This record gives sequence, structure tokens and C-alpha cells, in this order.
Amino acid sequence: MLVHEARRSGSSDPRPAGADGPLVPGRALRPRTKVLPEHARNHNRSLVLQSLYRDGQASRADLARETGLTRVTISDLVGELIAEGLVIELGQREGARPGKPAVLLDVNRSASQIIGVDLSEHAVFRGAVLDMDGQVLRSSEVPLAGSRGEAATAKVLALVDELVQAATAPILGIGIGSPGIVDASGTVVAAPNLGWADEPLQHTLAERTGLPVFVANDANVAVLAEHGFADAHGDMMLVKVGHGVGSGLLVAGALVFGSRFAAGEIGQVMVGTDDGSEGPYDREKCLEAWLAVPRLESKVAAEALAGRPVEPVLREAGQRLGVALAPIVGALNLSEVVLSGPEELLAGVLLDALGATLRNRTMAGFHSDVTLRMTSQGRDIVLRGCVIMVLSAQLGVS
Repeated sequence: MLVHEARRSGSSDPRPAGADGPLVPGRALRPRTKVLPEHARNHNRSLVLQSLYRDGQASRADLARETGLTRVTISDLVGELIAEGLVIELGQREGARPGKPAVLLDVNRSASQIIGVDLSEHAVFRGAVLDMDGQVLRSSEVPLAGSRGEAATAKVLALVDELVQAATAPILGIGIGSPGIVDASGTVVAAPNLGWADEPLQHTLAERTGLPVFVANDANVAVLAEHGFADAHGDMMLVKVGHGVGSGLLVAGALVFGSRFAAGEIGQVMVGTDDGSEGPYDREKCLEAWLAVPRLESKVAAEALAGRPVEPVLREAGQRLGVALAPIVGALNLSEVVLSGPEELLAGVLLDALGATLRNRTMAGFHSDVTLRMTSQGRDIVLRGCVIMVLSAQLGVS
């Protein structure tokens, strides 16, 4: 029987991922170093599960070599994990090696399912029941239809209720990717596009479902998907374009949150500097005015209706994004910038304009060769990121 115990974030000690939750400032997503003795067992469990989850079938001897743990420790841990239903034996390894054939192990991938919910799109809330490998088993969506405040919350609750009923295996946890600023407790501190302020979404859903719930900023959740399923390497930034514009930052193997959990909130950065350096702050000259999907779609439609080419609109949006990103790329020496959102808007002209602007505004040879690309995860990136968020919180796997 799987143990469904919610682990909350909030500690700053160097315990492994999964000890306090998935999103702890400064903590590497995949533990690789020694920890304090009192945390060693959880850390070692994470190492074993991480190895099996990422590399697939392995014997006890393989795990000992891979993790550096002794065979006795591996034997004890594997026995414990099998008893909990987290690991299964698959049978003997085929081969002509002398001696008794090794028994292969794997994570029990069919023992549980995960619910993911994406609240970042401008027209719908989307949710899915997924397996541990991020494959969508069942999906559902509810039209946003301009809902804000309590009405938006009610739609989230109804969508989660539907997905819980649709699950066909024990639910390991529920992950929610929300726009706006989300603190360590899963409270949506501010999501203006949804009319939320200090919305205790994680607490509300945990009380309603009795299941472990983890709520985080949608762009941070998307970074988890790109890191976990696309195997993105190095320091990277993912720009999530939807109802608004946000970004997630992965630096030195850890998510960056900022002192008030607002790192990556680039949508309200003023990039309309046409009035000069003395121009006052104006939300209509912030990045979202050019790049948020509703705004961009409206401008493209207006140009098409007037019989004019739409490329200048897309090019300007890419240039404005480049103005916002150039100082970040320069300050952090990022190796990769990934865009997530409607490909028909972001790929092509807009992405090319972004690249040209970054090359013009950063130091050649050090920052200008940053890799720019669309996400490989498609529209399900936040849903799949919810899988990594839950796995990291519950099992220490990412």
C-alpha cells in the first residue's frame, strides 16, 4: 500500500528533495551529495528511487554501484520499498553470466496516478490524470469564461473533483500550476488575471480532497517538466506565455524563487521605453501588453482583418521580450531560453526577433550564443510538470 503523506515545504536545511516538498529555495532538484546522519535514510531512499525512475530496470548490485551505497543498505532499502509498494521485482535478468541470475527491479509505475491542473491558459482551466511517467491517461477542461475570484476558485474545485473521480489507481498527489505569485504554502498571493489575492488554494484543495496537494507558479512547474522530461541541461529560463507572461529560472540545478517568491515575474516589467528614461511606469507599456496571448491574438486578428501582414506585430513582440530578457541572460549567463505557449504565435517570426534582439543587446561570445527554442513538451508542459512536482515532494524523485 502506498503511503500518501503530504510533506510541507518551509525548511532551509540541506535535506534531500522530498523531505519537505518539491519547491524549496536553493535546494537542488536531484540530490547527489552527503547529508546529515539524521536525514541519511530519506536521502538514500531518494537515491534508489531516482536511479530506478531515471534509468529503469536494475538489480540490487547495479543500484549499489550506481548510488555508492553498500549492498546491505541497498538490500534493506529495497525490501522496505517493495513492502510499501513503491518498487517491484520483475524477474531474473537474462544472460550468460556465471552464478545466480540477478533479479531486476523497477519503480512500481502502475501503482499510483497523479492529478495535474494547469490554470495558466487564458480561455480554459485544464486538468488530467497522469501516470508516473507523465503520460496523460484522462483529461478534462472547463471554460474560464471570464471567471474571477470565487467563481474561478469554484471552477478549480469542480475540475479537481472530476479528476479525482476519474482516477483508476491510488492518487499519489495533486499538482496545480497557477499564474501569479505563489508562496511556499501554496497560497496564491497575487494572480490579477484571475482576481485572486491571498487565495489559500493548496489548503482548500487538501481539505476538500484529503490528498496531498502542491500548488506552485505555473512557469516554475513548467521548468520542472522541461528539466524532468526533456532532460534540459545547464542554467535555463522558461518563459510561459498565456493569460499573462511569467518565467521560471533554473540556476545551478535549483529553482530560483526570490525573497518574496516573485522571481521570474517579468510580465509587469516595463519594456515600452519609447518615452525615454524619464517615462513613468505604465502597465500598458509592460511586456504583457505586447506578449500576453489575448493581447497578441487581438492585434494579429486586427491586422489580418485589415488586410495587412501580421509579421510586424509578431516581430515587435519578440523584440520587446528581448529587451526584458537581455539583462537577465547577461546577469546569469544563461545557456538556454525556452518559450512555452501557442506555437502559431511564438515560433518563427517572434522567436527569430527575440534571438536578434538578444544578440544585439548582450556581449558577443559570452551571452549572445544562448540557445533559444520552443519547449519540447507542448501544451501539456504544466500538467507534466505537476507530475515531477508531486514525485519530488512525495518520493524525492525528479
